[in-house]
Amino acid sequence: MSATGDAARGRPAIRSFVLRAGRTTPAQRRAIGELLPRWGIPFAPALLDLDAVFGRRAQRVMEIGFGDGAQLLALAAGAPGTDFIGVEVHPPGVGRCLLGIEAQGLTNVRVIMHDAVEVLATQFAPASLDEVLLYFPDPWPKKRHHKRRIVQRAFVALVAERLKPDGWFRLATDWEPYAEWMRGVLDAEPRLVAAAADAPGRSETRFESRGRRLGHRVFDFAYRRR
Repeated sequence: MSATGDAARGRPAIRSFVLRAGRTTPAQRRAIGELLPRWGIPFAPALLDLDAVFGRRAQRVMEIGFGDGAQLLALAAGAPGTDFIGVEVHPPGVGRCLLGIEAQGLTNVRVIMHDAVEVLATQFAPASLDEVLLYFPDPWPKKRHHKRRIVQRAFVALVAERLKPDGWFRLATDWEPYAEWMRGVLDAEPRLVAAAADAPGRSETRFESRGRRLGHRVFDFAYRRR
């Protein structure tokens, strides 16, 4: 059962993440306290006016699970004409990303510290995003945990609905069984069509580097909204 399916039936959602007690540095705590009110978007079950949030009309890209924010910051710095929304639940990563926004003086990034499934389902209108990025999500390798994988049919359908026509859903994993799972779920969504897996501006993430050191092959996927 997917997280969205559980929520629709009034059951507790199955999360694709576990909030671990990672160490948050004093600087990261300061960033969450002082910078999140400035560069963050509070979670609320109401549609966002993205033109009002960013003060302009532009292409919008969402990165789900941005980790330490390195990828998100690099993309935003390289494309100042595009607006980026990063969604992450882990406070150390959120704090580090906010510190990067401040240090680089970026104005085209906003952060939401909440579950991405709920964010997409309640805060973003259909056809409101030009790209959705999902790089190296937790593969939940044990069979009994597969229900926790974020790439499920209901989630992919939600992403497809939130993408504009000709919008892009880009994914990557270094876990081959999860890559096979992703391909099967994505190919089953009729509103998405597989395309060449180029990822403009994508740099190597920390998780990708670790996977390569372990000898893992990296699988990139790109799907276009019909």
